[in-house]
Amino acid sequence: MKLHIAVLPGDGIGPEVTGEAVRVLRAVAAEQFEITFEELPIGGVAIKAQDTPLPETTLQRCLASSAVFLGAVGGPEFDALPRAKKPETGLLGLRSALGGFANLRPAIAYPALVECSPLRPEILKGADVLFVRELLGGLYFGEPRGFRDTPEPPAAFNTMIYSKPEVERVARVAFEAARGRRKKVTSVDKANVLECSQLWRQVVVAVAADYPDITLEHQLVDSCAMKLVTAPAAFDVIVTENLFGDILSDEAAALTGSLGMLPSATLGGKIDLYEPIHGSAPDIAGKGIANPLGAIATAAMLLRHTAKREAEARAIETAIRHVLEAGYRTADLKRNARERLVGTTEMGDLVLQAIERHAVASS
Repeated sequence: MKLHIAVLPGDGIGPEVTGEAVRVLRAVAAEQFEITFEELPIGGVAIKAQDTPLPETTLQRCLASSAVFLGAVGGPEFDALPRAKKPETGLLGLRSALGGFANLRPAIAYPALVECSPLRPEILKGADVLFVRELLGGLYFGEPRGFRDTPEPPAAFNTMIYSKPEVERVARVAFEAARGRRKKVTSVDKANVLECSQLWRQVVVAVAADYPDITLEHQLVDSCAMKLVTAPAAFDVIVTENLFGDILSDEAAALTGSLGMLPSATLGGKIDLYEPIHGSAPDIAGKGIANPLGAIATAAMLLRHTAKREAEARAIETAIRHVLEAGYRTADLKRNARERLVGTTEMGDLVLQAIERHAVASS
């Protein structure tokens, strides 16, 4: 098998954490299969170099790859740019072009990180949630949108719109994922207020009829937000629309102790897209202290979903657990004197060593 990965390091800490993920992918591939990498600009670095957040060359090379691995985009210096020139516009354009509609975001409460969470240990116990976020619809892409060109007062508007096929396809991804987990899907909406959510609920119920082995429940988004921090272990797979999924999956960082722990995979389109869900964190960029574990876990998702290499994916995830259990922490995770503070590169080294030990023990 040959894989060609388009690597888009992006802005801020993106290049640092992406570099560690690429190191892990190279090591795991080793003699098992062939993997090559092509680095391309996106976001702020692309704006500075080419006056566009998504250069055409970047887009075309991504479309010609086996998968795309993204670091992060954005920074305060670009906030004043018009919407078409913002780094985030490049990211949305990339997502749209690649066509991935299902964004998988796992959030696991690692026992070793219980002190990192603001939640009590008894609440965290057993929490392992997979978010399936619809990624190409809703307010982020709906038209019309813009600013109303009228006399005072100023106004702006966005359109939330979903079609039956859009809801159906992402619901099926969630039900299929639940079959490999604990066989429960929670569909999150705001059906008591929004017509979009009423359609969402109707379609999810219809899809559920094809999965009699899966338990389906419905939660309003505000109720779900509260339950995520009061009874997170009650969830298995959560499927929801774009905006709700963005907010709820970030809230789930409370389960892991840091946004730096959260990976993601975007599936269903021409080319799969992989990115840790944290931002560019410009305040710590270049200091060598960023947490690369979310990016490394994202590499495991790439191996699982695009490469179909489950053993290698599990080896990476097991290595992350072992490193955390051994007490190693980046700055965002360190809570007491017993834990050993490490930087970005050293954390990558530790994961690689744990993978090697696992391989030796298995041979």
